[in-house]
Amino acid sequence: MNTPFIYLRGLRHAEHTVFGVTNGQKYYRDSQFNKDMAYSSGQQVKRSIIEALDMPFAAITFNWEIDKKGKAGMKEPHSPCDPTFVDQLVGGYMKAKSDSYTVKRRSPLSVSAMRPLHPLLGGLERETEPVVFDRSSRPNDHKVVVSRLDEKGDRVTIPEDELEDWLVSNNRNLGPKYYNGNGQTRASGLFVYDVAIDLRTLFCVSTNKLEPELFLEIEEKLRAGGWKDGKNIFGNCLICPKEKRAEIIPALANAIINWRITSNQSRTFSLMETVALAISDNANQIAYAIRGDLREDSDRLQAVPKIDEKVKADLFVTPIASSYIIGSVGSSDALEKAEQKLIDLMLAFDYENQLINA
Repeated sequence: MNTPFIYLRGLRHAEHTVFGVTNGQKYYRDSQFNKDMAYSSGQQVKRSIIEALDMPFAAITFNWEIDKKGKAGMKEPHSPCDPTFVDQLVGGYMKAKSDSYTVKRRSPLSVSAMRPLHPLLGGLERETEPVVFDRSSRPNDHKVVVSRLDEKGDRVTIPEDELEDWLVSNNRNLGPKYYNGNGQTRASGLFVYDVAIDLRTLFCVSTNKLEPELFLEIEEKLRAGGWKDGKNIFGNCLICPKEKRAEIIPALANAIINWRITSNQSRTFSLMETVALAISDNANQIAYAIRGDLREDSDRLQAVPKIDEKVKADLFVTPIASSYIIGSVGSSDALEKAEQKLIDLMLAFDYENQLINA
């Protein structure tokens, strides 16, 4: 490798799904093509990667405070800031308390938002499907409650006999269906996400006291656990033991490739299948490898997805690629090979002798 960074671009297909909800699917506006673009934030993608790690996580302390009026309010949660836990080591942390100094570790993973490969190749659907509750099939099994505001402005339930009189006198009936006609938004198309792994800090935690990453008691814990003193470009550090690195690296490689965004809205589930992956030590090359090419057809701009095997990047294409990209030929073990490539790159880096090999 020419740099201490690993860059990965993943291309996925999403179909009629929801990444994150803010009055419907989250989106931003592309200024060049004037289109709404569905996206999943980098924070959400990173959290999905962390959650895909099949290893013990640190316990987070959720703080609440009851004020003088007896009202409970949530304060900022605290993490243990302990890099012996993989979510803390990989995900980073910060803890600021009034009675102690602040510790902060920046994540060695930089993660982009998952967004359309090109503004013309994926975006936002606005559907008109209403939300419906229907009691017509079993009317006796469902309860109908009708209320009104009394003279004090309080809401009270109308007794059944009074309700029947009102229905007859007003020639009204209460329909069996509830409609909420507000349309929902969904995401479909080809989406990309990018990950940069900083190998210099992946398994190295700074012992700099001017900008501390460790509380003293955690530093002592690391030393007792076999973490060794070392030095990287940022200064003195503690280096994660080799056997622990060998345990974390395969799990991290698997998580970066196989993470999923789930939704509590079951009808919006999508496999979000991976179409292709590109891995390189050069950020530009992964952008070249998986891209959308503009074409002008009958005085109208169109975009075509492109997987370019001539670039200086390792490409891993799955069989589903032929469904969306003309001429693409994938293999069923592409993701396994990509995972092994990440493992090999992370294992090959010399974490103990970074300055010697720089």
